[in-house]
Amino acid sequence: MALNLPIQTIEAELKKRWAYPYRWGRKQQDDWDSITNFIYKTHTFEALFEALAQQKSRADYRDIVDYAMNRWYNFHSAKAVEHIFASSPKVQPEHDRYHRLVDFHIEGLNFDHKTTVFPRGLQKPITWAKEHPKALIQWLYENQSQQQRKHLHNRLFIVVYHNAGAHWKLKAELTLIQTAVTAYLSNFDKNKLHSFDFEAGHKTFSDIIWVIG
Repeated sequence: MALNLPIQTIEAELKKRWAYPYRWGRKQQDDWDSITNFIYKTHTFEALFEALAQQKSRADYRDIVDYAMNRWYNFHSAKAVEHIFASSPKVQPEHDRYHRLVDFHIEGLNFDHKTTVFPRGLQKPITWAKEHPKALIQWLYENQSQQQRKHLHNRLFIVVYHNAGAHWKLKAELTLIQTAVTAYLSNFDKNKLHSFDFEAGHKTFSDIIWVIG
């Protein structure tokens, strides 16, 4: 989705995904990512289904539709959030747009960012997670992004929590996310980041930005 569009326009496009059940049918994996890589150049929900029409002859077409819709939704939400960060005067965008580990820089620190739904696998309530952010961050590093996005470097997690349980829908609430990110950056202090020693000789810094709706 073109990032020169207003955030509200991108938000409206993403919310068209809400009309369909959110199901993967399978774990995200590199081979199915390759099949659905057209999502990167598909900028509207209608264009996504035009691209999917070429796959209709496949026996697993329904699975591909679910998989592609989710990847399209997550990717374009993530790019919009990255743009929200980059719009802040405190943030310097990473010039290499293909850099796998860095999206932007804040006060001299490199960061990747990831928007993630509140994890059921944590088996803890949100009240516990908000009181133990470092434990939640460690869980996220250890249990998420097992494919191309797997790494143990600096990351800011945007954790979305929907009071009615539809956490995934909040990835489209870009105005709400923008408000949370702006508030976080206005009070950013790198000395308050959580630090981890995941790898010998390398310190990892991370934090959580909560988006609750």
